[in-house]
Amino acid sequence: MFFASDNWSGAHPAIGEALLREQSGYANAYGTSPLDRKIEARFNDLFEREVAVFFVGTGTAANSLALSSVGRPGGVVFCHKDAHIANDEGGAPEYFTGGGRLATVSGPEGKMTPSELRRIAARYPADFIHHGQPMALSLTQSTEVGTVYGLDEIDALTAVAKEGGLPVHMDGARFANALVALDATPAEMTWKRGVDILSFGGTKNGCWCAEAIVFMNPDQAREMPFIRKRAAHLFSKTRFISAQLDAYLTDDLWLDLARHSNAMAERMRIAFRKSAKARLAWETQSNEVFIILPKAAAEAARKAGAEFYDWLTPADQPGLVAEDEVLARCVTSFASTEAEVDRFVSFLEAEPLTNG
Repeated sequence: MFFASDNWSGAHPAIGEALLREQSGYANAYGTSPLDRKIEARFNDLFEREVAVFFVGTGTAANSLALSSVGRPGGVVFCHKDAHIANDEGGAPEYFTGGGRLATVSGPEGKMTPSELRRIAARYPADFIHHGQPMALSLTQSTEVGTVYGLDEIDALTAVAKEGGLPVHMDGARFANALVALDATPAEMTWKRGVDILSFGGTKNGCWCAEAIVFMNPDQAREMPFIRKRAAHLFSKTRFISAQLDAYLTDDLWLDLARHSNAMAERMRIAFRKSAKARLAWETQSNEVFIILPKAAAEAARKAGAEFYDWLTPADQPGLVAEDEVLARCVTSFASTEAEVDRFVSFLEAEPLTNG
């Protein structure tokens, strides 16, 4: 019953087989092999336009280097207060942007609203030297609380960014999960909505170690080769990232894996909507499920082998969790099974409400 994170899952067999095929022989280094070029062209097809693609090893690198590419002295990046770049990357975005700051924006369901974004952005007028310069807007898709920005919501937020001349970055660590939840195409969820730079995640969705920074306009990527090198993310044997992405994108495997993990999350949601002992904290659309359950049941579930994370109660939902309860985050993955989900739910239903 492994629901702590989709990072806990292994690699899909097709990914492993692709790596094995590349383990022997020789190929040009530093992103110049035929396979690297093949995958770069594949991204052009995927996004229905010419894009610039830069492979990196982690999502933190993808986000931080993407933002550093639009860095400005005294720069300010606007993001949701629950965004991964604000809470879970150890200051890497600030470090790699040379001291850029993150101005957080509140909003229900883990999503910014245009009115609140406009209000916070107004605190940083571009010509006021003491507050610094607005630098970028960063959207997390799927969000850190399992929700998904609709296409119209992305439109509205990027419109506010464009009013101030700000480039828009999308943290797509769970890009595939959001894409299938919306039944949209990569183009429809990015540049057609005003997104300029994407952190394209594969690691959470069946890859071993494969992330990419995608610039929708290659002209905006001229400094990225130097930024990536300076940040120690220019892999010499880049073909091993490309091999993963080759298998990942072939025959839409990446979308199938995301559909499966989303379906396992929905199976869990359906069960907890009907549960007498646990309840959904809020509705989600991706592969993250947040539940509230008695502390005793959570402890017993862990002793039985269940893995999940305790989660902080959102500041905008005081009173959501009682003193004898815990808010838990459960994340399904491509490797989750119906039996695993059903066992977890059944165990919680069978567990007495108290230790007695």
